[in-house]
Amino acid sequence: MTNPLSRREFLEISACASAMTSLPPGESPGLSRTEPASSAADQAAPPPDQWFSGSMAGRSVSRANQGMVATSQPLASQVGLEILKRGGNAVDAAIAVAAMLNVTEPNMTGIGGDCFAMIYTAKTGKLDALNASGRCPRALTMDHFAAKKITQMPLSGMDTITVPGAFDGWLTVLEKYGTMKFADLMAPAIAYAENGFPVMEKISADWEPEVGKLKQDPAASATFLVDGGAPKPGTLFTQKNLARTFRTLVKGGRDAYYRGEIAKAIVDYCQKHGGFLSMEDFAAQKSNWVEPISTTYHGYALHELPPNNQGLTALLILNILEGIDLKAMRSDPALYYHTLIEATKIAFADRNRYIADPAFAKLPVKELISKEYAVKRRALLDPKKAIDTPRYGDLNVGSDTTYFTVVDKDRNAVSFINSLFNSFGSGIVAGETGIILQNRGTGFTLDPNHPNKLEPGKRPFHTLIPAMVLKDGKLLMSYGVMGGDIQAQGHTQVLVNLVDRGMNLQQAIDAPRIRYISGKGVMLEDTLPSNVIADLIQRGHERVLPPEGIKHRALMGGGQAIMIDPDTGALSGASDPRKDGVAIGY
Repeated sequence: MTNPLSRREFLEISACASAMTSLPPGESPGLSRTEPASSAADQAAPPPDQWFSGSMAGRSVSRANQGMVATSQPLASQVGLEILKRGGNAVDAAIAVAAMLNVTEPNMTGIGGDCFAMIYTAKTGKLDALNASGRCPRALTMDHFAAKKITQMPLSGMDTITVPGAFDGWLTVLEKYGTMKFADLMAPAIAYAENGFPVMEKISADWEPEVGKLKQDPAASATFLVDGGAPKPGTLFTQKNLARTFRTLVKGGRDAYYRGEIAKAIVDYCQKHGGFLSMEDFAAQKSNWVEPISTTYHGYALHELPPNNQGLTALLILNILEGIDLKAMRSDPALYYHTLIEATKIAFADRNRYIADPAFAKLPVKELISKEYAVKRRALLDPKKAIDTPRYGDLNVGSDTTYFTVVDKDRNAVSFINSLFNSFGSGIVAGETGIILQNRGTGFTLDPNHPNKLEPGKRPFHTLIPAMVLKDGKLLMSYGVMGGDIQAQGHTQVLVNLVDRGMNLQQAIDAPRIRYISGKGVMLEDTLPSNVIADLIQRGHERVLPPEGIKHRALMGGGQAIMIDPDTGALSGASDPRKDGVAIGY
C-alpha cells in the first residue's frame, strides 16, 4: 500500500476545493495514492442480497413520544432535552445545543463561524429557512492575492477569515420562533465552559492532527492546547475566556457582538496580525430568511437551502438517480456504488460551476433542479466504467461542522448546522475572546471569470446544508450529515438507504458511505467488502486514502436524524457512530 495523502493534499484535491478552482473538463487531479485491489480491506462478502437491506445497526433506533434531540455530542443532547422538558420548543433547544457544541466540539463549531437552519412549524405546515453566513471583508480584494502571486485561496490564516454570521443567526431564529430567555438557554454552555467538560475519545482523536495548525497562532495555542498538545480523552477542558465572552453576549446581545466590545476585540486582533475585518464589516452583518428549494424522489420531497449553499447538489444527485432502478441492483453492490459515485460526479460538475452568492450572480437554480435537466445529465452515466470529470451542463439562461436536529412535543422541528469549515477554522483565535474564527473565505475562487470569485461584501460558496423530508405535505424527517463536501452526498445516501433499500433510520446512517473527491478519485469507507472495492477500482475509480493519522470515519460525515411516524406521530431518532453523539427523547 502506498502512503496516504497528506492533510493539505486531501483538502486541495477534495471536491470542496474543486468548487474553489475547478479542473478543466476531463482533467484528472493526478491522484496516485490509491489502494490497489490486491490490498483492499480483507473482509468477507455478505450474501448477495443481505447488504442491500442493511445489517444490524450498532445501536437501536431511539424512540420517544414527546420530544427528541439528536446531536453529535452526548452532553449537548442532554442540554437540549432538558430545555424541551422545561417547556421550551424546538428552537429554544436548538440555541442551547448550538452554544453547548461551541464548548464541547470547539474544533467543529462556534460563534466564530456561520450557521444555517430550517424550521418546520407543525400548526401551519410552513417550512422556513435561515442563511446566517458571513461575508468577505470589504478591505479584502483579488488585488491582494494578485500582488502576492497567489492563485488559489489559502486553507487557513487571516486571508481566509470572513465575518462570523452564526451568532446573528442564533438570535434571529430565537426572536422569530423562540419562547425562552436567551440567558437561560446560554446558562448550560457557560457553566461547562467555566468549569470544564471531559473530552470524548473521538473529539480527542480529531483534535490531535490540528496541533501544528494551532501552534501557529499564540492565542489559539493558549486556548486549545494542553501542555503543547491535544487534550487526551477524559481531560477536563475549560474555556474561561469563552465563558466570559458568552456572559458579555447574554448581557449585550447582538450589539455586543457586532458593534461593541466583542467585535472590537476581534477586529483589533485581526488588524494587528495582518487581517482585514473591520467594525463596518461586523455592523453590516445580517442573516436572511430564504425560501427552501426542493425536488421529489419517488414521492418524498427533499427540501434544502438555496445558494450560496450547496443544497441543490443533493437535489441534482437525486434527480439523476430517480430515473435508475437502484432496487434492481440488490445483487450487484459494485454497480450500485458505481452508480452513486457517477451521479455524484456529474452533479458536482454543476455545483462547482454555478453555486455562488445570488446577490452577486444570476444563478439558474430552477433549471438545474428540473427533471428535464436530469434526463440529459443521466445520459452521461456508463454502468461499466468511471467517466472522466464531465463538463458542467449548458443551460439556456442569463448571465469540519456540527449538525443537529430537534423535534418538540408539538412536532415543530429544527434542522440546524453550525461550522468553522475546516477543523479549527482559520486556526486564529481572536485574542482573549476564546473565539476561533472560521476559514470560510477558502470557499471563494480567485478565477476572475467564475461567479464564485472573491469580492468584498460577498458570501462564499458554502457546504453547510440542513435538510428536511416531507411526505404528502407533512414533515417526515429532519436530518443532516456534517462534513464539508460529504454533506450533499450523505443526504443522498441516507435518503436512498431509507427509500430504496428499506433500512431503518439507524441502519440508514450506519451503512458504509462513499465520498467523491474529484476526477476519478473516491474515498471508499473501509467497511465496504473487499470484493466491492476491487470491482470499483477495476471500473476505473481511484481509491483515495485518508491523510496520515486520520481515519475513514472522520471524513465520512456524521449524521443525525429524527423521523415522525406518519400514523402514530411517535418519534424515532438516530445518531452516527462515526461521532460521539446520541439521539435521546422523552
